[in-house]
Amino acid sequence: MKLENEIFQPKFKSEYQKAALNIIYTCNWFTSQHSAKLKPHGITQQQYNILRILRGQHPKPASIKLLKERMMDKMSDASRLVEKLRIKGLIDRKVCKADRRNVDVIINEKGLELLKSLDYLDDNFKQLIALNDEEVKQLNDLLDKLRG
Repeated sequence: MKLENEIFQPKFKSEYQKAALNIIYTCNWFTSQHSAKLKPHGITQQQYNILRILRGQHPKPASIKLLKERMMDKMSDASRLVEKLRIKGLIDRKVCKADRRNVDVIINEKGLELLKSLDYLDDNFKQLIALNDEEVKQLNDLLDKLRG
């Protein structure tokens, strides 16, 4: 559906303004869709992101600093997210042997099992089915170019 119809705004100052608003609106739309799929599993998008980073590191532990650097949402509080995941029993956290001021975070078996059950989300972006392979590549190239 056209942005104009979604937000009930028939005119924009420019195509640049419309493009910027379209990106923001689409991001929020995707976020809402993704969050709804994660909600029944009791995790947020940011927690899901932490779990995926930890699975990529597995079996090596990750530091909070590494998690912050690799997170998609740079405004998230990685320490708080790690604690919530620890309470849920999806990760383990230990004092780093090399530097006692840091902690090592590692995904555990329960966390790996949860991610395995959610792997279909990565392969099932039905929202993008309207685009063909070439258009998806072009979209990726344009978004990468936009971020510079």
